[in-house]
Amino acid sequence: MKKITSFFTLLCCLLAISSCRYDNFDEPQSVLTGKVVYEGEPIGVRAGGAEFALYQDGYALHNSIPVYINQDGTYSAVLFDGEYKLVRMGNAPWERPTNDTILVEVHGNIVQDIPVTPYFIIKNASFTKNGSKVTAKFTVKKISSSATLDDVRIYLGETLITDNNTNRTSVSLGNNIQLDQEITADIDIPESLASEDYFFARVGVKSGQASEYCYTQSTKIE
Repeated sequence: MKKITSFFTLLCCLLAISSCRYDNFDEPQSVLTGKVVYEGEPIGVRAGGAEFALYQDGYALHNSIPVYINQDGTYSAVLFDGEYKLVRMGNAPWERPTNDTILVEVHGNIVQDIPVTPYFIIKNASFTKNGSKVTAKFTVKKISSSATLDDVRIYLGETLITDNNTNRTSVSLGNNIQLDQEITADIDIPESLASEDYFFARVGVKSGQASEYCYTQSTKIE
């Protein structure tokens, strides 16, 4: 009986020591930040709708670290120092390149912009409040030669995070629009926004190659 008691006492001590060592591991301190860019300009997305995956070789666990992209095209991840493989995931509003992996060396705070080739982009977007409507002006440009246009949509929302999932109202212009020409379209302001001091407007374009839209930056309407 004494031997059994001694065994369990020793086991508990070993577990306590192991637990202390685990709890005393340093937390990651380095920060990797950047933007998703095309020709140096950030690409707007649906918040959390597009992501990267980070991998670090040389460790027992090789699970990916998901890095979600913010609505304005920025991203951030807190990491341990080391070399990481950053993979541009599919189903985003840009092409997944043949070489979809970028090596990133993380030591301290690192800024790494990630170049992408969107299927379509919106250029020169502007919004004007006209009574009970907002008039949007913009140009749709095709970037990927293989892309097919699926939809162009205007959104109004109460916050910067305004997109296909989070909005107060939206209107679809379909896919029968002229590329590389200025488009003018109106959207009615819903009652839920009409009494607000300000709200936000945004335009999104979707290709037939992905389920996610590529967006303009959210614009504040006062």
